[in-house]
Amino acid sequence: MKRMTLGLLAACSMLTLGGAPALADYQLRILHTNDVHDRVESVTKYNNSCDAKGEADGKCFGGYARLATAARDARAQGGNVVLLDAGDQFQGSLFYTTYKGTLTAELMALAGYQAMTIGNHEFDDGPENLVRFIENSKIPVLSSNLMAGPGSPLHNKVKAYTVLEVGGQKIGIIGLTTEETPEISSIGPDLTFMKSEEALRIAVAKLKLEGINKIIVLGHDGSYRDLEIAKRVDGIDVIVGGHDHLLFSNTAKNASYPYPLVEHTPNGDPVLIVQAYAYSRYLGDLNVTFDDDGKPVKWQGEPITLDSSIKQAPDILAAIEAKRGPVDAIRTTIVGDFSAPADGSRESCRSKECAMGDLVADAMLTKAGHGYQIAIQNGGGVRASIDAGQVDMGEVMTVLPFQNTLATFKLSGKDLVASLEHGVSGVADGKGQFPQVAGLKFDLDLGAADGARISNVMVLENGSATPIDPDKLYGVVTNDFMRRGGDGYVLFRDNGVDAYDYGPNLEQAVAEYIAANSPMAPATNGRINLK
Repeated sequence: MKRMTLGLLAACSMLTLGGAPALADYQLRILHTNDVHDRVESVTKYNNSCDAKGEADGKCFGGYARLATAARDARAQGGNVVLLDAGDQFQGSLFYTTYKGTLTAELMALAGYQAMTIGNHEFDDGPENLVRFIENSKIPVLSSNLMAGPGSPLHNKVKAYTVLEVGGQKIGIIGLTTEETPEISSIGPDLTFMKSEEALRIAVAKLKLEGINKIIVLGHDGSYRDLEIAKRVDGIDVIVGGHDHLLFSNTAKNASYPYPLVEHTPNGDPVLIVQAYAYSRYLGDLNVTFDDDGKPVKWQGEPITLDSSIKQAPDILAAIEAKRGPVDAIRTTIVGDFSAPADGSRESCRSKECAMGDLVADAMLTKAGHGYQIAIQNGGGVRASIDAGQVDMGEVMTVLPFQNTLATFKLSGKDLVASLEHGVSGVADGKGQFPQVAGLKFDLDLGAADGARISNVMVLENGSATPIDPDKLYGVVTNDFMRRGGDGYVLFRDNGVDAYDYGPNLEQAVAEYIAANSPMAPATNGRINLK
């Protein structure tokens, strides 16, 4: 009897190993970008367009032609490869200002993208422009938490997820857009955003019902939210992130997190979180091995630096060249000269006084003229630095790509101080509301409690600084986005009086200011004293 039992066990083993073998582990190579911001051309270290001399000297990075080459090289190496984008392809160069995303759709198709999520900047020219992009795009444009009612141009235009079949396996790709979008962009009517976690649970459940157990989230929600989501939502394997422009890397000195950063779901399953900075400077490259249940069991990777060692794809260069004429006509107009660089970096302008922020605020106050004492520009609206030397209109428009107008109004000193408090409250999360100012100065203690970070606010009037008067109405100039409550400046919208949002374009006011004061040496001027 014992021999018979052993024989049956041996036979069963043979059936398991030979007759019905276990599936082999599945390997997937995930190439990804985020926050490209229409840097279709290569860029300098300041993330402005790089010129022919920079290319010849090997000082240029990124651009769609390099990105496409790196992606094609990866595919040529074989295996299962996907190319994905985590949002904010729009806004940031004269190519976007000129073509409003039509060129972007063409280049994404040429580069071989297979899906993207909607970022907040995809709304900058309103939902109608985003609809045109979706209709022109050859790839799925996703967002699971975007709820577009019948009154929205986006009604029935956006899918929550898509399914890619790669190497005989189905991969679920879910899009996610930051819940802050209504505050920081122009979403139009009848459009709301569901809580990210709730939207993801619904999408994951639907994919599971389809038998799909390998799920990637394209999350334009910021790394701080990616970490929270990973710990709260089961069924997610990878989050390709964006929105806060961070570099995840195991080798770069300035990396914010390792690549990948590993969190765990409520069930204890690993979630791999990655991000690849911005402006087409890097191509994320994550290799993941999934087991039979679709769980990551091994992973490795590192973003590919798209430097001058990577050749530019000729077909991409030709596609860009065909659209260059109208862009160059604007870009090449010289507006002035800098004897020192103007720091407009994200790291500076969203956390402290920056030289470019001071310059923009000074230009706003100068243009507003008599009757206005204070200028406030959101640091997130400053998008690039400018190096020393001649300054052309293309550089100015790269710094200020949103085509905002100057907006003027009057606001009490009390509400101004409260607005400054709001402005500095998002520094830890890298939010864009940080106030770059002219006509006033203040002390800032980022370690203080909410509502107590700002002190010693002084208004500069008639050549002298006097303490701000809580009850006095001050003339304020800002941009129309902020005046309407953008970046959370609701007191500008709700309590401002005599508001006018239709002044000259901000980039034109700055160009005029540079011209009138050249040569100039942009610098900070002691307006924000960090304690």
